[in-house]
Amino acid sequence: MAENTNAQAQREELHKTIWNIADSLRGAIDGWEFKSYILCTIFYRFISENLCDYINKLQADAGIDGFDFASLSDDEANDEGVRSQMVQEKGYYILPSQLFINVANNAKDNDNLNETLSKVFTAIEASAQGTPSEFAIRGLFSDFAVNNSQLGNSVSKRNELIAKVLISIRDLDLGSSFEDNSIDAFGDAYEFLMKMYASGAGKSGGEFFTPQEVSEILARIAMQGQTNVKSIYDPACGSGSLLLKAAKLAANKDNLEFYGQEINPTTYNLCRINMFLHNINYAKFHIELEDTLLKPQHMGMQFDGIVSNPPYSTKWEGKDNTILINDERYSPAGVLAPKSAADLAFTMHMLYHLAETGTAAIVEFPGVLYRGGAEKQIRKYLVDNNYVDTIIQLPANLFFGVGIATCIIVLKKSAKKDNSILFLDASNLYKKEGNKNRMMPEHQDAVVNAVAERKDEQYFTKLVSCDDVAANDYNLSVSSYVEKEVIKEEIDIDAVNAEINELMAKAVTLNEEINKIIENL
Repeated sequence: MAENTNAQAQREELHKTIWNIADSLRGAIDGWEFKSYILCTIFYRFISENLCDYINKLQADAGIDGFDFASLSDDEANDEGVRSQMVQEKGYYILPSQLFINVANNAKDNDNLNETLSKVFTAIEASAQGTPSEFAIRGLFSDFAVNNSQLGNSVSKRNELIAKVLISIRDLDLGSSFEDNSIDAFGDAYEFLMKMYASGAGKSGGEFFTPQEVSEILARIAMQGQTNVKSIYDPACGSGSLLLKAAKLAANKDNLEFYGQEINPTTYNLCRINMFLHNINYAKFHIELEDTLLKPQHMGMQFDGIVSNPPYSTKWEGKDNTILINDERYSPAGVLAPKSAADLAFTMHMLYHLAETGTAAIVEFPGVLYRGGAEKQIRKYLVDNNYVDTIIQLPANLFFGVGIATCIIVLKKSAKKDNSILFLDASNLYKKEGNKNRMMPEHQDAVVNAVAERKDEQYFTKLVSCDDVAANDYNLSVSSYVEKEVIKEEIDIDAVNAEINELMAKAVTLNEEINKIIENL
C-alpha cells in the first residue's frame, strides 16, 4: 500500500512539474496550439531513448559491457545491417547525432536549431520509407512547425523558445522514475497533458478527449466477460486514449491489435504518437486518416471490443448521397441518420464491425434515445433485432466544453444474455471537483457491476423487455423506465411549533419596547 501511495505522489509531482513547464513556456501562444511542441518533444525523447536502450541491451546480451549508442559517431552507427534491423523491429532509425539527448544538449549554442530539428524529423521519417512501418511514422512531426512566427518574430527568438522546450523536457525525470513499474511515465505524462490542454481549450479540446473515468467505464464494459480479445476498434479514435484504456484491461495484451480511424490530421498524429509512447509496436496498431462514415478503412473486419466517443450531432451527407442507402453498414435499418445528426450513423457503422461475441460501448448524445423520424426507425431496427444490451445515463458536466448529461449505449449480438434492455441511471453518481463533475472509482464500480448483474434496483436500474420498449414507441431514455427518487425533507413538527412560539414571544417583547419608545416621545 505504501508503494502505491509513493507512486501516486510521484505521479502527482510529475504532473505538477510538467504542466508548470508546458504552461510557462508557451508565453502568448494558445495552449491548445502549443501542445504539439510539448507532446512532439516528449515523443522525440521517448523514441530516442527507446532505441538507445534497445541497442544497448542487445550489446550487453552479446557480452559487450558499457556500450553506449548515443556516444558513437554517425559513421560508426551508420551500418546498413543495424539500420535495417532497427527499422524492422522498432519501425525507425536515428543516428547518434540526431538523438534527442544530443540535440537537446547542444540546443542553446545551436544558431541553426530550427534547421537541425527539421533535418532530424525528416531523417526519422525517411528511415521508414518503403518499409511496413512507413505509414505508422509518416507525418508524426508535421505539427512541430519550427518556423512558426507565433514562436517568435525572428529565427533567433524562435530557436530560443524551442531550445527551452527541449531542455525542459530533457530535464524531466521520466523513464524508470516510478517505484511502481506498472506506471508508464511517458504515456502517463502524455495523457495528463492531453487532459490539461483539453480542459483549457474548452469545446475545441474536449471533442478530442474523453475523461479518464468515462474511458474506464467504456473499456471495462467492452472487455467484460471476454477472455480472448484480439482486436480493439475506435472509428473516431481522437488521441487514442480509449483504445489504450481498453488494452490495459485485456487478458491477452501481447496478441492485441489496435484499429482506429480519425478525420482530423493533427489528432491522427496525436493518436499514433500515443501508441508509440505506450510502447505499442508499429505492427500492432492500424490507425487511418479518413472520414469514417464516407470512406471506412477497415470494411469487412469485425472486432472483439469497440469503444468510442464519436462527435455529437455532427452533420454528414446522409440521404443527399444516394450511394449511402445501399451501404451495407446502414442499409439494414432501411433509413439513414439525419443529415443534421450523424450520431446513429456511427452507431450503425460500429454494429456492422462488431464481432458476434463482441461488445461495443459508445458515448452518445442523449437526443438519439428519444427523437423521432429516421432516428426512431434506426432504434426500431436495433431493438427489434435485440442488439441493444444496456443504456446508461451519465451525470451532466463530465466532458470538457460539453455541459449536457451524455449517455452510453452498449451493443451486443449473439453475446446477449436475454431479450431485454438494462436501463441504468448514473446521473447522481459523481463528485463535484472545481467546475466539473467526476465519477469516482466507487461510482465506476457501481455502474460496471450493475451492467454485469442485469437486475432491477429501485431508482438505479430496470431490466425491460424489448417488447415493452417497442410498446413505448422505441423510446430508449433511461428516465422513461427508471423511477427518480423523490427526496422529501423530513419536518419535525414539534421543533417547528417551538420555533413559532419563540418567534411570537419575541414579537410580544418587541411590541412592548416599541410602545415604551412611543410613550417617551
